[in-house]
Amino acid sequence: MDAPTLIVVLGATGVGKTVAAVALAQQLGTEIVSCDSRQLYREMPVGTAAPTAAQRAAVPHHFIASHSIRQPYTAGRYETEALAVLDTLFATHRTALMVGGSGLYIDAVCRGIDDFPDADPILRQTLTERCLHEGLDSLRRELKTLDEESYRSLDLQNSHRIIRALEVTIATGKPYSSLKKNCRKERPFRIVKIGLQLPRETLYDRINHRVRQMMDDGWIDEARSLYPFRHLPALNTVGYKELFEYFDGKTNLDQTIALIQQHTRNYAKKQCSYWARDNDIQWTRSLNIENGVLKMIS
Repeated sequence: MDAPTLIVVLGATGVGKTVAAVALAQQLGTEIVSCDSRQLYREMPVGTAAPTAAQRAAVPHHFIASHSIRQPYTAGRYETEALAVLDTLFATHRTALMVGGSGLYIDAVCRGIDDFPDADPILRQTLTERCLHEGLDSLRRELKTLDEESYRSLDLQNSHRIIRALEVTIATGKPYSSLKKNCRKERPFRIVKIGLQLPRETLYDRINHRVRQMMDDGWIDEARSLYPFRHLPALNTVGYKELFEYFDGKTNLDQTIALIQQHTRNYAKKQCSYWARDNDIQWTRSLNIENGVLKMIS
């Protein structure tokens, strides 16, 4: 029997992945495995633009509101849990959909990631508190001293990645970069990667509109309820960081909205740059099934 197929629908934030994936899943009669590193947290549905109740009722979703911000979560854990879900799905379905914009999570399932040691909660908390009190630049300098290769390759604006690299380096006594083998793992299913894309101006307009819609949907109240937990890694993300600074009186509301729009556009650009290296992705503007065949419009 032919191996089952995992269709990965990816793309920049705001490009319309959820709507396209729900329609495609209904046509295929299958379920959706989300690969969004923030939509899995149940406390932040508005700020992560999580699928609506109607969308989740139309198609079963996995890894939506499945975990708490209080639970540390990693791409390695996602790899293990997502593969277990896919194993169950493929027992009754020949095709499954994985949908989202978190490149590291997509790579974890499609390629596998290296086996790093489990998180040290005490050391991580210490580094997190240092980041809050000393600033991220202090941790950057330490990483450069201990592991210059990671310093050169990591996103130096991403405090979670910097903290994780330092945590592994300090805990093991070996540079984080030296533990990365980059060996692709074999999977018992076929993988088809489809990237949704729009003209940049269209995408940016959609992002600007969506941020305002999320404000109307109650994002400020949601963020205010999470303000006491602002130190948690889950909340170190675009939108919440800007709203927390608004609550601190550093910006007014109009400035905050403009900053969220700008930083979301920047994030979308980074996502596109990340996937530009992956030649397995087939890029399209829309998806459909015609006579059982997947059709794409370039």
